[in-house]
Amino acid sequence: MWRHASKPRLGWREKVVEQGLVFPMTDMPDGTERPYWNESAWYEVTMDEVLHLESVTEELYAMCRQAARVMADRFSDAELGLASGTLALVQQSLKRDDLSMYARFDLAWNGADPKMLEINGDTPTGLVESAVIQWNWLEDVFPDADQWNSVHDRLVQWWSQHQFPGNEAHFFNSAAETSGEEEMTVAYLRDTAAIAGLATYGHEIEDVGWDSAERRFVDWGNRPIRTAFKLYPWEDMLDEEFGRFVLAGTERQPVQWIEPIWKTMLSTKAILPVLWELYPDHPNLLPAYFGHPGDLTEWVAKPLHGREGSNIVIHTVDHDHTQDGPYDMSTMVYQQWYPLPSYDGNQAVIGSWIVDGSAAGMMVRESDGPITDYYARFVPHAIGTSPRPDAETVRRWLAE
Repeated sequence: MWRHASKPRLGWREKVVEQGLVFPMTDMPDGTERPYWNESAWYEVTMDEVLHLESVTEELYAMCRQAARVMADRFSDAELGLASGTLALVQQSLKRDDLSMYARFDLAWNGADPKMLEINGDTPTGLVESAVIQWNWLEDVFPDADQWNSVHDRLVQWWSQHQFPGNEAHFFNSAAETSGEEEMTVAYLRDTAAIAGLATYGHEIEDVGWDSAERRFVDWGNRPIRTAFKLYPWEDMLDEEFGRFVLAGTERQPVQWIEPIWKTMLSTKAILPVLWELYPDHPNLLPAYFGHPGDLTEWVAKPLHGREGSNIVIHTVDHDHTQDGPYDMSTMVYQQWYPLPSYDGNQAVIGSWIVDGSAAGMMVRESDGPITDYYARFVPHAIGTSPRPDAETVRRWLAE
């Protein structure tokens, strides 16, 4: 993989906003702003590298599904920081094999075997940038080139291939998240469902109501909620007032939640030591331990439910660093320290997407330091020397 400098398109900021990216810039602590969408550079990958990343991503996802089953049987709710009764529902969800749409791995890749840093299987963001914004950048800048990016097509296909009651779905984001990231992501996913032919309804999750007579969840217009995508963590949702109805099994006809509750196992960092135990010395895993560093001399400690790099602790022979944040640090997962590759001082992590169990594309985020946090930048990519496939080839790939 190579990083190339490039000249941003004229009017790039207005373009990406029109295409749905509500925050093209990031506000910095000193009061300045810098591009979040950074097209002053792009990353080149080869087709062989893409095929390798696809294979690794799909293998890791299969491993994570197996780890989820082990975790549901082994841990208690308290050990994972979950509301009482959560794991019983997780076990039922796994037994039913509840539908799951998507997930994203964060991988460190220095040209050898990619290393799994973590997986966000419940509430991953970055979809608009990955599926829409960087593809439109490619169309403008390299119109004959290809990109590892079937995210949009696979999302639409996922909605098309499954049956949903009433052929409709609700979409929820939280009013408490004010950056616009969650609302933007949910609106995009709602669009993919609408393209697939579903009737869609968008609301804030704080507006979910309970019809006690019918024993069902309803939206603010009293419409029954039967299928619902929510960009809201299960561990938080079950602590809300309406979470007790889910935990108690009070619903007459339970909502089909997307993502399903078993994905809590793919959202907690506790999956990392379980994977290492199940697949020791796997070339795409890093040694990891629950609650202690084990035999690691250099490590990264992560809170069970941390996001955006918050509350991460790094310990190396040269320095120690603790990132501020709001998450509970009473139980930490310790993972072997693995420096991110640096391109002219830009430390890059690959986000590798899974849609319906298939590898679907990548995103690259850069940071100035070793933690990919709120201030990271999104940089587009292209496949070097690879012509764009025709429509029939794309259809065949999706069918496979």
